Amino acid sequence: MVCYPTYGGSGVIATELGKGLAKLGHQIHFITYKQPPRLNTFQENIFYHEVLMSDYPLFEHAPYDTYLTSKIVDVVKHEQLDILHVHYAVPHATIAYLAKKILLYEGRYVPTVTTLHGTDITLVGKDRSIADVVAFAIEKSDGVTAVSNSLKKDTYAYFGVQKDIEVIYNFIDLERFTKTNKDHFKKAIAPNGEKIMVHTSNFRKVKRVEDCILIFKEVNQRIPSKLILVGDGPERRNLEDLCRELGLCQEIRFLGKQDAIEEILAIGDAFLMPSGKESFGLAALEAMACEVPVISSDVGGISEVNVHGETGFISKVGNVEEMAANTIRLLSDEKLHGDLKRNAFARAQEFDIEKILPQYEAFYNKVLEEAVYDVA
Repeated sequence: MVCYPTYGGSGVIATELGKGLAKLGHQIHFITYKQPPRLNTFQENIFYHEVLMSDYPLFEHAPYDTYLTSKIVDVVKHEQLDILHVHYAVPHATIAYLAKKILLYEGRYVPTVTTLHGTDITLVGKDRSIADVVAFAIEKSDGVTAVSNSLKKDTYAYFGVQKDIEVIYNFIDLERFTKTNKDHFKKAIAPNGEKIMVHTSNFRKVKRVEDCILIFKEVNQRIPSKLILVGDGPERRNLEDLCRELGLCQEIRFLGKQDAIEEILAIGDAFLMPSGKESFGLAALEAMACEVPVISSDVGGISEVNVHGETGFISKVGNVEEMAANTIRLLSDEKLHGDLKRNAFARAQEFDIEKILPQYEAFYNKVLEEAVYDVA
């Protein structure tokens, strides 16, 4: 498994996928420049290989691609790996291709699987300065998966690739993400029984976190409530300034990056996801598993997860007024809220990791059976 060891969706899915496969008896090797956040406990069949880079004065930035390629080649050769699975096309699909060619030169062919996660296609990948390289690397992967039908469609539209892409949805560990009693925590945040709205992200512009604050402003005028913002990123300072301008600092909590997201979701009454782009919506799925209805935009793969009127409500990007109205409707109608909570959990069960793991196993086997030596 090659991934970014960050709090983003691609790193989370790669880590949880590896952990799940390890429980089934597969030997999993993670190759990254830093230990992924969710790879923080010992587990049988899991091995971690850190990519170390030299500090050479000639380079303003160390050539990570070269160091990662070298590490992959070393691990494949000495650990006798059967397949290489890279997450996020940029630059990992290209690195996988290069590693495969080096290994082939030494008489070993290792099939590569590339999983497309979202912004590697819709934002970073379609940058004209690297688009040709990304398209080539996708075509040269032995197998390609995408986390939603929307992302699959975008990949064909942006790059014109001919490679078959199999949709394997993101998943949820229902043993971890489940509704638990955290009343003591809830009272600390909402001592007077206020409703609690939650948002989690990396605070980039594309997540439109400012919309969460504007939605909350409208809701709070009608329903006593609190807003919890989990995460960090480049927009945090602007968001803090907006809270001060609106006089809402006492009602909004910035909790920063958190590992135990499920404990925060357990006290939520509504989850806000007004994103400008979203290939799947893993954060929404995590909320739904904790019985929290979702108020979201309609972009990308979100509508493949959040069902309008059943697990939450969906609006056009930027339609803060409608999102606020839907949130007020949700939080002011106990029966509706109860129905959507149950529906959200039932929907999340369809993405149980136990149902998705066999799909990856079957795909790996298919790739291994169909892989042919590609010398090009």
